[in-house]
Amino acid sequence: MASSHEIWVFAEQEDGQLKPVALELLGKARELGEYSDDVKIGAVLAGSNIGHLADELAHYGADKVYVADHPDLEHFLSLPYAKVVREAIQQHEPRVVLFGATMIGRDLAPRIASKLQTGLTADCTDLKIEDYLDPKTGKHHEKILYQIRPAFGGNVIATILSPNHFPQMATVREGVMHPDQADKSRKPEIVSLTPSITGAEKVVEVIERYRKPKTVDLRSARIIVSGGAGVGGADGFDLIRELAHVLGGEVGASRAAVDAGYIGKDHQVGQTGTTVRPVLYIACGISGAIQHRVGMQNSAKIIAINTDPEAPIFSVAHYGIVGDLNKVIPLLIRAYKTI
Repeated sequence: MASSHEIWVFAEQEDGQLKPVALELLGKARELGEYSDDVKIGAVLAGSNIGHLADELAHYGADKVYVADHPDLEHFLSLPYAKVVREAIQQHEPRVVLFGATMIGRDLAPRIASKLQTGLTADCTDLKIEDYLDPKTGKHHEKILYQIRPAFGGNVIATILSPNHFPQMATVREGVMHPDQADKSRKPEIVSLTPSITGAEKVVEVIERYRKPKTVDLRSARIIVSGGAGVGGADGFDLIRELAHVLGGEVGASRAAVDAGYIGKDHQVGQTGTTVRPVLYIACGISGAIQHRVGMQNSAKIIAINTDPEAPIFSVAHYGIVGDLNKVIPLLIRAYKTI
C-alpha cells in the first residue's frame, strides 16, 4: 500500500461547519509534506450537503478534497463513516492519514486502522517525517512518520514508528498544531467518493440529538487564569474567578483541582483536558506536572504563582512569583484596577 505520496487529513465537520482541528492538521500536513515537491495534501470530507467546505479546506492547505456527500452521512455514526474513509484509503493509498484526537477521531481512527491492519498512535503532540534505519535488521526506510506523544503518565516523551505498514496513521491533540494563514486564491482538486452504505452499516439510527450548551471556551481565550490543588478548595477558586473577570479572561484548572471536585472538568487544561495557547496564562497554585505543562506551555506569556520555589511550573514560566496566591492575587487585582 501507500503507492501515492499523499498525506491525508480527516476533515471533521459538524452541521456544515469545519472543526478547528481540521485546519490545524492541514497546516501540519503541509509542513510534513515539505520533504518532496510531489507530495499532495488531501482532505477527506464526509457528510451531507458539505461540498461548500471544499474551498475552505483548500484555503488552509488541501490540494485535493475527497468528498463523500450522502444523506446517510448527515450525522456522525461510526460504521458508515469508518467504511467510507476506509474504502477511500484502500482506493487511493495515501502514505499518511491524520485524525484529530476528538471524540469522533478517537472513535473512527482505531476502527479504520484495525480493518487496514496498520499501526495507529493516539494523542500525538508532534509529528515529523524522516528516514529510519532499523537497528535490528539494518533495513533503511525512507520518509517514515515519527509520531511523538507523552507516555507513562506523561513522565516521558515517546517517539513511535510503524515503518512496515501503510498508511501510517495518528490522532493528534487539538490545539497543538498551528493552522496556516488562509490563502483564498487556492482552489482544490475535487475527487468524488461514492459511499457504498448498506444495511450492515445502518444498524444504529439517530432518533434525537441533545446538545449541552458550552459555558467555557478555553481554546479561543486570549487570557486564562488557572487554579490547581494549591487553591485549597472550591472556595479558593473565587479569587481565581475574580482575577479572570478583571482581566477579561477564562478560568482554567489543573487535573488535580478537577479531580478534587474544586471545579468542573470543562475547565481542565492539560493532556487529559484542553490544550491552550493564550496570550497570557496565569498558573495559581499549580505545581506543574508534565501532563499540565503539555497543555499550556506554548502560551505567549506564562506567569506562575506558587509557594514552592522548586515547583516544575517555574521551568516553563516567563515570570515566577514565589508566594501565597491568597496574598499575591489580591495585589495583582488591585494593581490592575489602578492602571
